[in-house]
Amino acid sequence: MMNKIQAPRFALLACLIHTQAVSFGQVRLPQIIRDSMILQRDANIKIWGWAAKAEKIRIDLNGKKYSARADPEGKWSAWLPPMKAGGPYTMVISASNKITLKDILVGEVWLVSGQSNMEYQLGYDDADFAKEMAEVNNPQIRQFKVPIRPLLDGPKDDLAGGSWRWANPSAIGSFSAVAYFFAKKLYEKYHIPIGIINSSVGGTPIEAWISEEGLKDFSSILSTVEKNKDTAYINSLRRAPGGFPGRQESTKDKGLNGPVRWYDTAYAPKGWRPIAIPGYWEDQGAKDLDGTVWYRKEIEVPSSMVGKPARVYLGRIVDADVLYINGTQVGRSFSLYSERRYNVPAGLLKGGKNLVVAKITNYMGKGGFVPDKPYYLFAGKDTISLVGYWQYKVGEVFIPGTGPVGGGRVAAQNSPTALYNGMIAPVINYSIRGFLWYQGESNISRAREYAQLQPAQIVDWRSKWNIGNLPFLLVQLPNYQDYSYLPTESSWALFRESQSRALSLPNTGMAVTIDVGEWNDIHPWNKEVVGYRLALLARKMVYGENIVDRGPVFQSASVAGNKITVSFTGTGTGLMTNDGEEPAEFAIAGADKKFVWARAEIEGDKLILWNDQVAEPVYIRYAWSDSPVNPNLYNKEGLPATPFRSDNF
Repeated sequence: MMNKIQAPRFALLACLIHTQAVSFGQVRLPQIIRDSMILQRDANIKIWGWAAKAEKIRIDLNGKKYSARADPEGKWSAWLPPMKAGGPYTMVISASNKITLKDILVGEVWLVSGQSNMEYQLGYDDADFAKEMAEVNNPQIRQFKVPIRPLLDGPKDDLAGGSWRWANPSAIGSFSAVAYFFAKKLYEKYHIPIGIINSSVGGTPIEAWISEEGLKDFSSILSTVEKNKDTAYINSLRRAPGGFPGRQESTKDKGLNGPVRWYDTAYAPKGWRPIAIPGYWEDQGAKDLDGTVWYRKEIEVPSSMVGKPARVYLGRIVDADVLYINGTQVGRSFSLYSERRYNVPAGLLKGGKNLVVAKITNYMGKGGFVPDKPYYLFAGKDTISLVGYWQYKVGEVFIPGTGPVGGGRVAAQNSPTALYNGMIAPVINYSIRGFLWYQGESNISRAREYAQLQPAQIVDWRSKWNIGNLPFLLVQLPNYQDYSYLPTESSWALFRESQSRALSLPNTGMAVTIDVGEWNDIHPWNKEVVGYRLALLARKMVYGENIVDRGPVFQSASVAGNKITVSFTGTGTGLMTNDGEEPAEFAIAGADKKFVWARAEIEGDKLILWNDQVAEPVYIRYAWSDSPVNPNLYNKEGLPATPFRSDNF
């Protein structure tokens, strides 16, 4: 029976930094051992740090005393016995100096990692998550955000910074959305402290998160690791011309260099061309353009909106933007992940014509306004649509080779072992319950290799923590890109299949999200469902609840005549479709592997498939596309079926 821990009645202060670097001879602690930390319950707890050679250290916690002595290199550690969930506690560490750590809780600690969809913060979407961020007030849910620190010269024993923050309106915007909703679901169920160690970086491949030892079976990747250890080689690349344009205003942008800047109301536009919003400029006549493109539009504002504070929604933009209204900057963003929602101060809008200008900067791929997002200006009850034709003009063209991957430069955060070295290795002494992993978009084109890399990563991390087969819960990538209305091959489907192969390892689970993606956005907003499904896996796998934690998974198929009967595990209390219609997105083929859509009907906990054009069916596929139109097979517990194919990998 799990203990219900009452939240402290006092207001918790922001984390006080007691563990700053001190002079030689004084005890210091790693960055992650801080005020307001959460320690793993029911597990041996390691406290470690540095001191003078042979210095004796005493630790006082919860009325008990523990001791340690620094080794010849000045390193020391002490093991504390398992503790039940509870707190807050104060820890005092004494030697030649004294460090007092306050407001320590004991509960469940999870390391969460991956790329942008795990990094995706609640604050990126301040409209959909507005209520959650405004009302949250739970000091028993805390996050430690590991600073981004890719390193090529081997693993480090400490982080570059970081602090524990608890879930309140001033801090929650920086929480990983997936991890927060996971923690929230667990807290609602068990009422014990939940700690999140968030070590995630957008746009990074899996090999960056694996140690050199973990990559021992990947010779080509190891050759890169060895090359990157050559400091002279790396420095030569860093001195190479070109590189990421960064966040500074370019001195070459024509829109900022003329006698009148292009956002100014006094500017007289010449040579501007029509372009539709939303949409990408590469799809509208501006071929292969990386650089800055200016957009302008005059809108008619009614008198009822004048004098009121307004808000403008500009969907999502690739990559960066600055927005001006009537010559005044009202918003800017450097993140391609963020929804653009900017406040317009009262008094800026005027009756009649108003000028809206946006400067968009794109570094690679398609640039512009993501389709099928909200684009409008509103104040009070009045709304003005911003969809339609604007005028555009190119301010600057980036020369190929000077973008984020050009000029021969090394991208440290994408290099093998780099993020393990700087963002995982420093925390492997910290006792945790398990791992959450949401990554893969950067490895899409290497699905077959990923089928080996993911298990290698799991084995690697478990060996580093050295506390058994720690639970490893991963997120299968969701639907993304154009819908497919005919059976087709798919790189995203192949990758999802590679992800599922990691489940052959013990104590692993996978949250299926084929139904919560967005065709036009690699960063879908619905992170609550993802967190909920991960929490279901944890509740059964880790905490032993007798619940259905996943949807139908293909088990076997048998052929009788022109029909295939499909059996599943994970059917729960039965199969269903989430829309009441016939099961969709199933395709079958004969020995020729020419797939056609199948008719389908549910019979108990099995599925019957057929197509009159296929007299002798052999193979079946489900939701086998980048973005299946209607993957509607679920169990009655409301969990989606895992996409699959029965033909060879």
